[in-house]
Amino acid sequence: MESKIEKIKVLFVNCPEEELGELIVEYAADERDGVKKIVAAAKNRVEKLKNERARLETMKYFENKYGECELICGVDEAGRGPLAGPVCAGAVILRKDIEILYLNDSKKLTAKKRDELFDKIKELSVACSVGMSDNKRIDEINILNATYEAMRKAISGLSKKPDILLNDFVRIPDITIRQIPITGGDAKSVSIAAASIMAKVTRDRLMDEYDTVYPGYGFAKNKGYGTKEHIDAIKEKGLTPIHRMSFVGGII
Repeated sequence: MESKIEKIKVLFVNCPEEELGELIVEYAADERDGVKKIVAAAKNRVEKLKNERARLETMKYFENKYGECELICGVDEAGRGPLAGPVCAGAVILRKDIEILYLNDSKKLTAKKRDELFDKIKELSVACSVGMSDNKRIDEINILNATYEAMRKAISGLSKKPDILLNDFVRIPDITIRQIPITGGDAKSVSIAAASIMAKVTRDRLMDEYDTVYPGYGFAKNKGYGTKEHIDAIKEKGLTPIHRMSFVGGII
């Protein structure tokens, strides 16, 4: 009996989401406790999926509002606040006919989920690009201008020119494309959310690499932000070539 229930469990686990409703109906009358639990879990899964699709629909408000534009590009940055490393910017043009579940502000996602979405965005977007300005450039022109520069690099790196830009909060200087700044845009627009994930994952992976080049600062863990571990390491070991001099003056 148990082996049969285990087979049913595997059937539900491997069932594509779009076919799960039919499977629930098929086993709804089964009175075995084990099957009831499997069906209940499947119903919960369907409800969560329904809620996720509803959440995503609210995040398409701006994409729908400017739907007359064929190529809508989201733009966002990652890494304005750290003491070390570059600032990165993502630019993403999503396909209008593709659904990418769980797209959200990158800060609200786990590292594992960001990595999964990063790959999906690269695979399913019309075009995507990441630009960056390193710590020396940040010191030279300040963090705000370096962020704008990274955003312009990301936009120019796209394989297709956008018709409109949906930006997280800012209006980028020296850009002729129509721009719509959206406060808190990475949580309000699927395009900006996708851009935030591209920027965040790219920068995090780079900081992981720097952790092996400059051990002892915890770059893989703190990503260059001013944690106690990081600040203590600066005081003990000094600065690395990737530190932002304009950010660490008060520490050293």
